[in-house]
Amino acid sequence: MPAEQKDPNFEARVRASFALQNIMQLIGARLSRVEPGIVEIDLDSRSDLTQQNGYVHAGIVTTILDSACGYAAHTLMPANSGVLSVEFKVNLLAPAQGERISARAEVKRSGRTLTVCTADAFAINGEDETLCATMLATMFCVKPKGVE
Repeated sequence: MPAEQKDPNFEARVRASFALQNIMQLIGARLSRVEPGIVEIDLDSRSDLTQQNGYVHAGIVTTILDSACGYAAHTLMPANSGVLSVEFKVNLLAPAQGERISARAEVKRSGRTLTVCTADAFAINGEDETLCATMLATMFCVKPKGVE
């Protein structure tokens, strides 16, 4: 289970930061769940987000997986901190074809500086969900100036 949550206002902080991500606005992604160590991002499928075969582009799927991991990590970071991706690996498991794509991230280990997360992306059609991608990511806690 993730480390202890350090900021009682984590949800407001995460939502405010998410609102500043122009890429999330551009693609129409939205936060659907924000809990300590867990974040979900949903994206309605649109033709302008697809590749040549009509599937949501792998880069778009990776983008929401990355942000979901980053914000899951951020929920456990101190107030006034920021978050940056250090590295990630994505396995594309099935075409991202559905009414929407949902990225569900969870913190596996939270440290003072580095946090390891996993996330799964699901293509959703009605009640049916198809696992289409999975990510393992490491996130970096950007501490406020003057804090060690």
